[in-house]
Amino acid sequence: MLRGKTALVTGSAKGLGRKTALELAACGCNVALNYVKSREEAEAAAAEIRAMGRKAVAIGADISRIEEADRLVTEVERQLGEVDILINNAGPFIRERKLFADYTREEILHLLNGNLLGAMLLDHRVLPGMRRKNWGRIIHFGFGHAGEARSWPHRAVYAAAKVGLVSFTKTLAAEEAANGITVNMVCPGDIRGDNKEKNIADVAGMRDEESPRRPGTGQDVARIITFLCLPESDFITGSILDVSGGLDPIRVNPIKP
Repeated sequence: MLRGKTALVTGSAKGLGRKTALELAACGCNVALNYVKSREEAEAAAAEIRAMGRKAVAIGADISRIEEADRLVTEVERQLGEVDILINNAGPFIRERKLFADYTREEILHLLNGNLLGAMLLDHRVLPGMRRKNWGRIIHFGFGHAGEARSWPHRAVYAAAKVGLVSFTKTLAAEEAANGITVNMVCPGDIRGDNKEKNIADVAGMRDEESPRRPGTGQDVARIITFLCLPESDFITGSILDVSGGLDPIRVNPIKP
């Protein structure tokens, strides 16, 4: 379905990024994986993709640093060709819950650069090539219910960056629709630990105490991304899609059966 397309998936050595990279490869994409520290895991994922008969490379770059984000795309172009599909999965997250006043300035800048500016600059870098081909797919990552722009106490900077990315997603989608480029955001729920790299079948019959059904998996997210990247999905753009099983990460959880 996507044979011959070049996909760049940031933050794809592990977790949801890795699962997405494998899913796109299964649909025919050549894939550039990206990592900051997890080189061994990224190389292993690239080897797995090459075993499918696709091309794959693993490239180290921190997208929160402008010069590294630019170098990342340049290296992908050198090894695989122009980027057709950009999955902006990478983004720093501080797991410790703390008030905005307790963040250091360095932490604030790191979160904003990694979750908002880095994605915008990568988009800006790949747009000329997509425009030339009159085809492109850009996917941003948010968090559950990011499209509602609500407050998220103890996650002020991360939430602000992602909500800013919501607005940018919709704006870029409108600006680039005539160029055959779609721009959407996928907002995963609380998919934890090893489940980020599991298939739906792996959790069949399991219960999740915080959602009304089973636990979420990486495949839940990756299959939505793959669908949005298909040529026939060109009528879907500017959309913010929750993939959360009904779980709300901020407010009271839904009623269970």
